[in-house]
Amino acid sequence: MFWIERVIAESRVHSAAKIKAKTPLVVRDEKTASGRIHVGSLRGVVIHGVAGEALSEAEVPAQFVYEINDFDPFDDVPSSLEREKFAPFLGKPLFAVPSPEAGAENYAEYYGGEFIGVIKELGFEVQTYRASDYYKQGKFNAAIKTALEARDLIAEIYERVSGGKRGKNWFPISVICEQCGKIGTTKVSSFDGARVTYECGDFVEWAKGCGHKGEISPYDGNAKLLWKVEWAAKFVVLDVDVEGAGKDHSTKGGARDIADAIAREVFHVEPPVNIPYEFFHIGGQKMSTSRGKGISAREMADLLPPKLLRFLMIYKEPARVIEFDPEGDTIPVLYDMYDRYAEEYFKGEQGEHARMFYFAQAPSARKNLKKHLMPRFSEIAYLVQMPHLTLTEEIEMAYGVTLSKVDETELEQRAAYAKIWLSRFAPPDYNFEIQKEFPEAARGLSTKQKEALSQVLAIFTDGKKLTGAELHTRLHDIKTETGIAPAEFFKALYRLFLGKESGPKAGLLLGVLDPDLVRKRLKEAIES
Repeated sequence: MFWIERVIAESRVHSAAKIKAKTPLVVRDEKTASGRIHVGSLRGVVIHGVAGEALSEAEVPAQFVYEINDFDPFDDVPSSLEREKFAPFLGKPLFAVPSPEAGAENYAEYYGGEFIGVIKELGFEVQTYRASDYYKQGKFNAAIKTALEARDLIAEIYERVSGGKRGKNWFPISVICEQCGKIGTTKVSSFDGARVTYECGDFVEWAKGCGHKGEISPYDGNAKLLWKVEWAAKFVVLDVDVEGAGKDHSTKGGARDIADAIAREVFHVEPPVNIPYEFFHIGGQKMSTSRGKGISAREMADLLPPKLLRFLMIYKEPARVIEFDPEGDTIPVLYDMYDRYAEEYFKGEQGEHARMFYFAQAPSARKNLKKHLMPRFSEIAYLVQMPHLTLTEEIEMAYGVTLSKVDETELEQRAAYAKIWLSRFAPPDYNFEIQKEFPEAARGLSTKQKEALSQVLAIFTDGKKLTGAELHTRLHDIKTETGIAPAEFFKALYRLFLGKESGPKAGLLLGVLDPDLVRKRLKEAIES
């Protein structure tokens, strides 16, 4: 069963009352804007966004809500920023830290706003909000009071579920110091039902407290719940029905288990349907927002079109790691997989692959999906490096079709992204330049190589123009007939036209070169 179907089935059981009452289900996700948000965070976005879309299409109305958590403390200065400038703000809420650049209201808006832009580019209809706004509007007041009154029970849950003990004077809340404005350096010591007593001190290694002691109401944005308690509170405050969690939070005894227990025993609600999902690795490395590790969501959205980025995030089961290396041939392989799944969809098949292709499209595009030409991305990557060619003409000739408007749009998009990939991440084999003069690397060819090249020349002197595929077949025939080693044969061709020992499929390469250049260069090689 495709994982989306499992989410729908579990949601029908979990939220039966809301479904019966025709109340839209809430699918929620969030990200703390502690730095430039990495591409790994998009996995949760796409899983939740697609789950919401699938529920609605299954006649279970749902809304996707996304939180930018701007109320957490600023606990580390990303390596991309000037430490001396931002270190004084360590311990303050993220919304109270200045933006790294002009144009954004604060630090969290600078990074969170960029990420929301990417989410919308992916075609998701999403309702966004900021954690600080909900606290300031009093939406967490009741949950705060409940949590403070149930602190002993919450401490017992921590110990029972995870083995973590809390001290006798522990309270599940942090307040904003009235003197220095920091939230990461305060510790609450009592609660009288209306106000909390607190101290601002050196309670963490990454920030200094000011030493102030005082009393304050914990409501209306003066304080925030500690995050595992807060997570459970959000299930209540936003009436959440579906909310997944990454592997690091979904382990036995982990944050999700604690939040679920608090939801049931303290707030008396059933926690939402969980979709545990694995990490997204770039070159085997786990991403980190606060440390600036990995490719940002914005960079990835510039590298792949929305439908490919959506596809990348859903084509594997959520419980499986996604390994991605933009510097290898991962992107051409991803396109090939996408194209195979598209073929299954347009054949009318109803399996997982067809469903994955379908949900890779934005809802607006699904309404009018038509079969169209999807030329191989690797071929496009070669062709865009041939300035003497007209791309549409070459594709029409290669595939034996006349391109429709939809075909042309697909081709233009692939060409644009191929150029980006070539300029930034493509392996050397994919980047080449046709040599205008006879390359030095092609001198000193062996007798065997010249014999094979003579047969290649014969192909180009009989007056019949062959396609790249036909040339590919003839080259392999020549290799067999002459008995030349494949490496020796193809290296000679690559040296002759590219000045290096590797490149695209030789048949494709020769098929798009000017025949006069091919004949001239082959004669020079044979006679040298």
